[in-house]
Amino acid sequence: MRTVLLLIGLLLFAADPVQAADDGGGVKPGESGLLASWTESTPSSVTVVSQGDDDPIVQTLETTSCAIGGAQTCGEVATCQDGTPMTYTTFLTESGAVLEGGDNCPADGSGPGSAITPGVVAAAFRRIPLPEAPLTIQPPNGRTLVNFETNFYTEQGELHRTVTLLGRQVELRIWPASFTWRFGDGQTLQSTEPGAAYPDLEITHEYLRKGRVAPSVDTTYAAQFRVDGGPWRDVVGTVTIPGSPQALRVVEARPVLVGG
Repeated sequence: MRTVLLLIGLLLFAADPVQAADDGGGVKPGESGLLASWTESTPSSVTVVSQGDDDPIVQTLETTSCAIGGAQTCGEVATCQDGTPMTYTTFLTESGAVLEGGDNCPADGSGPGSAITPGVVAAAFRRIPLPEAPLTIQPPNGRTLVNFETNFYTEQGELHRTVTLLGRQVELRIWPASFTWRFGDGQTLQSTEPGAAYPDLEITHEYLRKGRVAPSVDTTYAAQFRVDGGPWRDVVGTVTIPGSPQALRVVEARPVLVGG
């Protein structure tokens, strides 16, 4: 495991002491401002979010310290409410992409290997392979009629995934939150319902002219997560999986006279 070098300078000016206190999450700014420099450290853990992930998430834990000398000095080291030095945890991938960073205090339970932030979980959620929803079209067999209520629906239930992030078990509960129906003739429809099989028509579309189209459905997933069996929390953001187009031929019905 290579050593990750991350040098971050944080300057809180005394001209805005209220903002400095809010941004620091317990930082005590000195009368002349605070300059925190971050020491070099070795990643405390590595996790592969999913099999085949070639850019795993790395955690580096940095300890705040006060700059000595120079034009920018600080009156006080950044500390937590209990007086211990505040640390800064940076999450990044092996390629160097920074996912999220934040201040940590021992009392928060956010020391090495335990700082599972919503941003890191959201990054893991985006990297988990999710299935596209299967599209069913009625009438079947790839044909429908002009000016006919063609029925569309999909069946994709709730998914459960467990990943290891920074040495801890994170459970993800994932479900389809919405669908974007693309009918292949330039028309689209968004819904929170997956549609239903005939005769319970929920998602239908009438094609106005004959021809060949390629309808599809995109699935937007939302999720919740919990760490080590704790309470469920919402994952920030969603993930949309495009659906594969299906061949559909729209034909005109021809009246046929039959003998009475």
